[in-house]
Amino acid sequence: MRRRRVAVLGAGIMGSAVAIHLARRGLDVTVLDREPAPMSAASRWNEGKIHLGYIYGADPTLATAQHLLTGGLLFGDRLRELIDDDLAGHATTEDDIYLVHRDSVVGPDRLRPKFEAISELIREHPDAGRYLVDVGDARATEIARDELARLAGPDIVAGFRVPERSVETRWVADRLAGALASQAGVTVRTGTDVIAVEPTDGHAGSWRVRTADGEHEEADLVVNALWDGRLAIDATAGLAPQPPWTHRYRRCLFVRTRRAHELPSALVAVGPFGDVKNYNGRDFYVSWYPVGLVAESSEVELAAPDPLGDTEADEFAARVRAALEPVMPGLGAVLDDAESVVVHGGFVFARGAGALDDPRSGLHRRDRYGVQRHGSYFSVDTGKYSTAPWFARELAIEIAG
Repeated sequence: MRRRRVAVLGAGIMGSAVAIHLARRGLDVTVLDREPAPMSAASRWNEGKIHLGYIYGADPTLATAQHLLTGGLLFGDRLRELIDDDLAGHATTEDDIYLVHRDSVVGPDRLRPKFEAISELIREHPDAGRYLVDVGDARATEIARDELARLAGPDIVAGFRVPERSVETRWVADRLAGALASQAGVTVRTGTDVIAVEPTDGHAGSWRVRTADGEHEEADLVVNALWDGRLAIDATAGLAPQPPWTHRYRRCLFVRTRRAHELPSALVAVGPFGDVKNYNGRDFYVSWYPVGLVAESSEVELAAPDPLGDTEADEFAARVRAALEPVMPGLGAVLDDAESVVVHGGFVFARGAGALDDPRSGLHRRDRYGVQRHGSYFSVDTGKYSTAPWFARELAIEIAG
């Protein structure tokens, strides 16, 4: 019998992972991506937080934490299945610190019970021992005032340690791209811009994937795992996008220092603030949202901003430092010791609308992602980077049977 052919649109973490899993289950897979190499866009250029739900402290329910939890807890296991490598040395090793800004949309009095409720969810989960560190006794611990004064500036009114970790996304991207390239049964077409997906024999039959170069791929099934541009392709396949949604493009700093630094990984929350990730003492992620947010839209597509020149990148880095250093003073020593500073960014897609400084905004929830199916066409809203490896395996099992 002829092996079923699958076209996977997008070679980010979701597309790459589902392609590998499908090929391992005996399907012929073609991956199409507009970038020059797999794992070159948003999956490479983000902070790599492996979410357990704490960041969504403004969600009035526990729905977001419940939706994120299984994928986050199993991230390490599922990633190791894909890349056959260990994350040691490429993930943060200490609990994250949540610094509550005086302008946070949720104050510490509301965050204390919310964080405890999320911690209880984690403790009760059967996979709590399988996170990047055992979180079977998960707790959100409030930071004492004297320690908080040493860590943060005067605009920070409270702080909590939570048992979340982050992974170094550029390292993960290189390993996953390598796994995709070496996987039997997978063909990768990079530099290929998909413009439409059309049924050739009704929506339960096969599909034609048309590309901007005038070529096309024939497939029995299509998995649309694009992170930006997904909704426009869905429309060509007969799947109408359901609002509300928000596209954003955010830039950040990726810093390599000359020597090791002990600056803790911390996030200024809850709202449009920023964070620092210290992966291994020398590799850092640095973000300040009001500076980094360079484009936003609720249209079907958002055009990528023009890349920055060297002078513009230096100016951007200076603005991020000027905003973030007053609330995290230890950042200055890290940036002064920088061996290299790379300014890069990627798209962010979320179901919901509004501004992050509005407590009523739908962006404070992330519980409405998942798969929409239209016959043998699957459109995937990955939700978060942290859920992709688990989510990809579950989808591949469903498709392969």
